[in-house]
Amino acid sequence: MTHPLLDLAPLTAAHFAAIERRVAAVLSTEQDVVIMQGEALLPLEGCIRGGARPGSAALNVVTGPYGQTFGNWLRDCGAAVFDLTVPFHTAVTAEQIGQALDEHPEIDFVSLVHAEAATGNTNPVAEIGEVVRAHGALFMLDAVASVGAEPLLPDAWGVDLCVIGAQKAMGGPAGVSAVSVSERAWERFAANPAAPRRSYLSLLDWKERWIDGGRKALLHAPAQLEMLALEACLERIEAEGLGAVEGRHLAAASATRAGATALGGGLEPYVHAARDAAPVATTLRTPAGVDASQVVAKALAADPSLPLIAGGGALSKEMIRVNHYGVDATRGVVESSLAALGAALSESGLRVDSEAARKAVAETWPSA
Repeated sequence: MTHPLLDLAPLTAAHFAAIERRVAAVLSTEQDVVIMQGEALLPLEGCIRGGARPGSAALNVVTGPYGQTFGNWLRDCGAAVFDLTVPFHTAVTAEQIGQALDEHPEIDFVSLVHAEAATGNTNPVAEIGEVVRAHGALFMLDAVASVGAEPLLPDAWGVDLCVIGAQKAMGGPAGVSAVSVSERAWERFAANPAAPRRSYLSLLDWKERWIDGGRKALLHAPAQLEMLALEACLERIEAEGLGAVEGRHLAAASATRAGATALGGGLEPYVHAARDAAPVATTLRTPAGVDASQVVAKALAADPSLPLIAGGGALSKEMIRVNHYGVDATRGVVESSLAALGAALSESGLRVDSEAARKAVAETWPSA
């Protein structure tokens, strides 16, 4: 028996390289792009283990849970780590980063998450990149949640290592990821005796055996289904237009924020300032005494397809996430999500105005 997902011709090096070029176009980058055969934690860890070593110093910006993970990896590498932690309901500023760099001139590596889907905030990377570039440190950016949801320009912003995944705003697979690598970053990796080599974590292996070899021979058998899914995802973005995809996410975020505020029931945006709110997902704070996880469970009982989830860990009691990304960045999904949350809050004895929420979404969503 044949099967369309199993009986596929091998993915050639030329086909792999063509997909790589399309990823570079999404990032508007002239830097080398490496597509790695695993979820985005693979290149993120590879970047840190290639760029950090004993004797180096890193500024690790923590605006959500992934920043905490990066700090642990940096310490594992023997780097001196200076954590800059800001409240999860806001964003870090270029001024805060500049002050940290002035206080610790030995810092030569900066790690930052662009948008935190888990907490719903986004950071001003263009301004931050200017400060980091002036200091001379290597700049690593986790753009897994932001790519496709908001502008992302690693070359223009001075980002040396920009890691993306396709599973959120791009609407693609989770099993492959990519990173753009500047010449400065390659030099740092090559000069680091502790950088992974002959390893699945090794970006240098891709540089030496794939890029420097003219992209003629792959390191190993590619994750074929995931690569084809990534290609289909890129084709869909190209057909819609990257600007239109980003516009859809911004519209979904603005409408969700406005609709949730109008809904009432004690719901409030978790991220205080709209300018700090990520287009990829909107986080909402439930009123005191109302368990967010229970509200989400009630809403999903009515419609399990809705992109609703309670916050992770300690935030599960107070935070609701509306993950309006990818195919869910639509007016219909926003309206359905707010209606379900309204019904769940009403069932808990709270007063809501679902019609006001619907009207707020309609007024906020751009006209066709």
